[in-house]
Amino acid sequence: MSLLLELPELFEAKIIKRPSKKIKSPYVADIILKNDETQNELLGHTPSLGCCGLAEKDSNVLCSKLSEKTKCDYRIEISLVDNTYIGISPKLAENITENALKQNLIQHLEVSSIQREKKILNSRFDFIGKTTDDKHYILEVKTVPLIFKEDNKNISYFPDGYRKKKGAVVSERALKHINELREIKTKYPEIRCILLFVIQRNDSISFKPSDKDPIYLDALREAYKYGVEIRTIQVKWQENKCCYKTNTLPILLFEDYNNYL
Repeated sequence: MSLLLELPELFEAKIIKRPSKKIKSPYVADIILKNDETQNELLGHTPSLGCCGLAEKDSNVLCSKLSEKTKCDYRIEISLVDNTYIGISPKLAENITENALKQNLIQHLEVSSIQREKKILNSRFDFIGKTTDDKHYILEVKTVPLIFKEDNKNISYFPDGYRKKKGAVVSERALKHINELREIKTKYPEIRCILLFVIQRNDSISFKPSDKDPIYLDALREAYKYGVEIRTIQVKWQENKCCYKTNTLPILLFEDYNNYL
């Protein structure tokens, strides 16, 4: 399997409390490093908040060391559940994608140029550039660490998480991205507009947009009808190394379970 990302040394830890007792931000947790006989409580940055239980109290995680200039001692990168390593830091997905683009590992997308974080309309998209057949592309990345079980099989899904009120969208930013990709594709059909879901675990057999957020689900389906490309790439984490697994994970965009993208 192709290596897509290798992080510096990671440290195994357990989350004791989130938010931290010292810093009440939901992006900070109290952690204890494994094998630390002193049991000192340290501060861990949780960029994905609690990640629906993957970064909450008693979660086993892998952390990277941060510089002394930050308030937090470590950043939580990976959750360890039943011997499965799950990438939960959203920034990981962007770095994985850049290397996947360079290695032409995203299905039906071979590129000749890559630029990161460019503003178009009212959104900043993760990647733009040109394909090898001289077409412009815009690519937005979403990280997918979560699964649900159906018929005892693991299915990856997105999005899920904290909502300010009942019925609200999970991520206004994610909804804005998909709507603007659709708008760009409508105005400029020659531009390839791509939404890439990075499945940061190797134990699922398919991907499904979450029906927990019907507003986002409807927007995604509508964007697909207008020509926005929906892609996945699945990776396998093993401690600090991330390797490519597949770019053909079935995508269930509509209700018919026999109709996969």
